[in-house]
Amino acid sequence: MQFKELDLIEPILKALDEEKYIEPTLIQEKAIPLILKKNDVLGSAQTGTGKTAAFAIPILQHLFLDRRENNKSRKINALVITPTRELAIQIGESFTAYGKHTGLRNTVIFGGVNQKPQTNALRNGLDILVATPGRLLDLMDQGYINLKDIKYFVLDEADRMLDMGFIHDIRKIIAKLPAKRQSLFFSATMPDNIVELSRKILDNPKKVEVNPTSSTAKLIKQYIYFTNKASKPSLLLHVLKDKDIKQVLLFSRTKHGSDRIARNLKKKNVDAAAIHGDKSQNQRQRALADFKKGKLRVLVATDIAARGIDIDKLRYVINYDIPNIAETYVHRIGRSGRAGEDGIAISLCEPEENVFVRDIEKLINKKLIIMEENPFPQTDKVMNNAEKKEVEKEKQRKKREFFANRDKKKSGNSRFSKSDKKKSGFRNR
Repeated sequence: MQFKELDLIEPILKALDEEKYIEPTLIQEKAIPLILKKNDVLGSAQTGTGKTAAFAIPILQHLFLDRRENNKSRKINALVITPTRELAIQIGESFTAYGKHTGLRNTVIFGGVNQKPQTNALRNGLDILVATPGRLLDLMDQGYINLKDIKYFVLDEADRMLDMGFIHDIRKIIAKLPAKRQSLFFSATMPDNIVELSRKILDNPKKVEVNPTSSTAKLIKQYIYFTNKASKPSLLLHVLKDKDIKQVLLFSRTKHGSDRIARNLKKKNVDAAAIHGDKSQNQRQRALADFKKGKLRVLVATDIAARGIDIDKLRYVINYDIPNIAETYVHRIGRSGRAGEDGIAISLCEPEENVFVRDIEKLINKKLIIMEENPFPQTDKVMNNAEKKEVEKEKQRKKREFFANRDKKKSGNSRFSKSDKKKSGFRNR
């Protein structure tokens, strides 16, 4: 099937042709006709399957035809809510690309930056608003945004939205939407809380499910090194000696871990940068832009920051930390091997993560390929709960000892000790 068979208007077909879009992806093929017929849609699809175009293209067509029939002043008729700045920017760019010949305007709003350029865009009038929840509510409270004219509403990456604690914000936003609207709901996974939320948003929805989580991983070659926790930095450098790994997206479990990995790589003359929630918007965008331009060899990311990263022809993904949720592993490695390209995922597994690997293999119904040529093999044993408690107790003891010694040094450096002050009759005056 080709896009020209989907009953799309000429301005959109022209833009798609200029973007070299000929054949729709599976989710686009399934979802676009349903959305064009004004159905609510419940979609299960990962980032990277083409779902942005699946909802952006029909919304643009609806808005174009609405404006042609009723050419009033611009009002926000379409709202897309998404969890991260990166994803919001990407969605905005997609609306701009597909709608370049429609005359429709969109803008993107998110927190962490000066709001003035965003409020200026809102004053100038627009048709489509792409927003993260926090900044949207903030500008609504300030009176810059009113949602009474929304005809088309999209909640994207719903599972990640809930993971990030946005459920209360989402409920506040939904309460301000008109009851009569078309709603589209997309989520990579469908746990019970997501299904429950979808029932409150959608009216008799059509379901679209493509690329089930477990099947996506089967298309990517997956390797694993079993090592010790202390050996991971050295093992990573060993893996990066492979000259075929020109660029890699590397996943860390924590923000601090991301920074530490990037620092260690730079010390070894590997061009690297980290992106996570504590970085400013400018830092994150600069790192992502440098990676896309090939200036960085390694981009280190946390799972939340990585949502919305869409890099053409990215071949390699490394799991520095194995995620404790098997579906997260599949989402991570799905960043590689897009658009028919082959992908390679490499995981570094310490003893405490062995159990996570078993869960992953069960989900994808496939064994990860163990790398036998491993200069840093796994020799440590998994600790039981009693041993973990002892280690934690020792850590706390050392921590107390450190602070006690530091306080002693500070006290010793004081010009007067407490006893000296007492003897000399020293008083605060």
